Amino acid sequence: MRIERHAEVEAFLARAGAFLEEREAEHNLIFGLSSTLARDPNAYGSDPYLATAEEDGRVVAAALRTPPHNLVLSESDDDHTWEAFAADAYAADAALGGVLVPTAGVAPFVETWRGLTGADARQARSQRIYRVEDVSRVDEAPGAMRAFAADDRELALDWLEAFFEEEFGGPDAVAAERTLHNRTSDPAGGVVLWEDEGVPVSLAGFGGPTPNGIRIGPVYTPPELRRRGYATALTAALTRALLERHRFCFLFTDLANPTSNGIYMRIGYVPVADVEEWRFDY
Repeated sequence: MRIERHAEVEAFLARAGAFLEEREAEHNLIFGLSSTLARDPNAYGSDPYLATAEEDGRVVAAALRTPPHNLVLSESDDDHTWEAFAADAYAADAALGGVLVPTAGVAPFVETWRGLTGADARQARSQRIYRVEDVSRVDEAPGAMRAFAADDRELALDWLEAFFEEEFGGPDAVAAERTLHNRTSDPAGGVVLWEDEGVPVSLAGFGGPTPNGIRIGPVYTPPELRRRGYATALTAALTRALLERHRFCFLFTDLANPTSNGIYMRIGYVPVADVEEWRFDY
């Protein structure tokens, strides 16, 4: 097993692209982050970690990290991949804060990382990747989808901060600003709102194209406006619009939130794979 690092995202995709596309849904996040880096190498503020695991001249796994964010690992059918990436990621940055890893790779990666660093490891979230090709009929909600406008900026930032507080345990103004910038500056991406009687009631972003698809997220409705069907209607409308230009749409859900998982399945999204986010404390 050999880990090969790549200095540029173009070289990384030239080597790993065919492997990643074999399971495009599972690798939609790696493709999406790569598309952002190809457009703006400084989008995340630090040089990325881009690596492939190779065996007998063929790619068997890939990994990407945009420091200080989590390491993202691809699927792999080789049981030795996880330990090899842990060792190489340790050589790159012994203070790695976390990893997003397919469920099968959790134990070997985390145990190897613990052995190398002595870090305490804790599971932060279990997530599910979904894919859709055709939208099911859903109950309509009052209102309609519209595009993001400059006047929506303050509201969108407030809602994105609230989204990050719910998802990660604390408001993050920097992450909200970066998310809004990345979505609105992405030629394939954007932000949309569901508006009811002239008032915005729900928000969704999309971007990070893959060879045949695009990812939806984040999706956020303020707590006082939930259970009225706004998020379902917005996600369904956005998905329909995107499927006019893409074969697939993808999204991630938190498995601890049965409501959102149920919403997306009613729209027509089907589960593809589970991944786990683990955090390391030193």
